[in-house]
Amino acid sequence: MVMNMQDSPQLLSEMNDRSREVFRQIVEGYLANGEPVGSRTLTRSLSEKVSAATIRNVMQDLEFLGLLGSPHISAGRVPTQKGLRMFVDGLLEVDDLNNDDRAKINSTVGNGSDVGDLLDRVGSALSGVTQGASLVLTPKHEAPIKHIEFVSLATDRALVVLVFGDGHVENRLFTPPPGQTPSSMREAANFLNALMEGRTLSELQTVIKHEIAARRQEIDVLARDMIDSGLAVWENEGEHHERLIVRGRSNLLAGEAEEDELERIRTLFDDLERKRDIADFLELTQDGDGVRIFIGSENKLFSLSGSSLVVSPYMNAERKIIGAVGVIGPTRLNYGRIVPIVDYTAQLVGKLISDRG
Repeated sequence: MVMNMQDSPQLLSEMNDRSREVFRQIVEGYLANGEPVGSRTLTRSLSEKVSAATIRNVMQDLEFLGLLGSPHISAGRVPTQKGLRMFVDGLLEVDDLNNDDRAKINSTVGNGSDVGDLLDRVGSALSGVTQGASLVLTPKHEAPIKHIEFVSLATDRALVVLVFGDGHVENRLFTPPPGQTPSSMREAANFLNALMEGRTLSELQTVIKHEIAARRQEIDVLARDMIDSGLAVWENEGEHHERLIVRGRSNLLAGEAEEDELERIRTLFDDLERKRDIADFLELTQDGDGVRIFIGSENKLFSLSGSSLVVSPYMNAERKIIGAVGVIGPTRLNYGRIVPIVDYTAQLVGKLISDRG
């Protein structure tokens, strides 16, 4: 697990046993039911018998440190973002993955389906098991391209077909530039096929820009427009918003929520709908393998929604990070349970994709 807050360990080490226990019980109580925890509740559960007044003094000290806050006029306290960060970094006890959760995730793995279908089912299982919204970033197809072809369907509709070296075929509908003829489409395809030489799509796009600039005079204007339009439909293939599967949004509305929390959930829904800046989603995981937890505004993708993101990358057989799985929900997620679920799911997906070669 990655620590995001430099002073967490120091603050924790400076707290005495009583302060640490009060803090831990307030956070655990809040994570369990979302409610503020009051001093009277703590007098019944602390390991040492102390008065409510003593506990209130400890709570005030913790509030002064920025670890607790009071949501209402009520006497109860809830952890702040800083407090949750410190709890996650220093006090969180991560559970073992239980057999029931493992079985539900494993049951999504079937034979014969393509990677997209598989990851769609994994996303549904992940949101079902965690009762949050799941995010699954599918891998980009990076096999070398063998052949490309343009097929005219109507004056304003055409198909670009990519055949990969591993037998995988992808096609996209697009609107061709005006005035295209069968010969300009053929010329565009011939030009691209001459440049293939076992290159991947991302490599090819770089080469094409260079070649078109260098050989501008040789290429027919119509064919040049066709190349630009035909490849533009794959421009976003490398961008992560096309590859993000979101499941279980409705879980975020389960249970009773305060008006301000509903507003934050609506903001999160908007972000998930637009999938804006999701290109950053994979980058969240690039600093190393393993599960990372982003709380509140630490999570730049959904900072306005006051939510937490638990995310882990998955790797191919060459140990290269090719995608990620995660769960997003309110900051009072059950981190101890969700961390091993996300970790296991990421490892399972990586193994399945590696086994497919």
